[in-house]
Amino acid sequence: QVRLVESGGGLVQAGGSLRLSCAGSGRTFRRYAMAWFRQVPGKEREFVAAIAWNGGSTYYADSVKGRFTISRDNAKNTVYLQMNSLKPEDTAVYYCAGDPLFKAGGVYDSWGQGTRVTVSS
Repeated sequence: QVRLVESGGGLVQAGGSLRLSCAGSGRTFRRYAMAWFRQVPGKEREFVAAIAWNGGSTYYADSVKGRFTISRDNAKNTVYLQMNSLKPEDTAVYYCAGDPLFKAGGVYDSWGQGTRVTVSS
């Protein structure tokens, strides 16, 4: 497992942008596939995007394709989620997750504590 800490959440108007960051600990981070999920109170956690350990492959949920971009900098042990053209329905707590296997959704063995994103209309 890796320790993950998210940052960058906040309040933004519809149509605006935010960049989330997730800092990971240790050398294991560089061998992990990473992902972002989000959750609205009362709803199930939703997969947003994933990136392979070397950044060579990505997956996106249909709801964010063309608006969100996941990237990583293994030299900094950090994964990012650039969110553009934000909509009120993007409001959620965003979680960073890591796992040895690259996949869209499913079970991940490491999770951050979450960062809240609020998009006002």
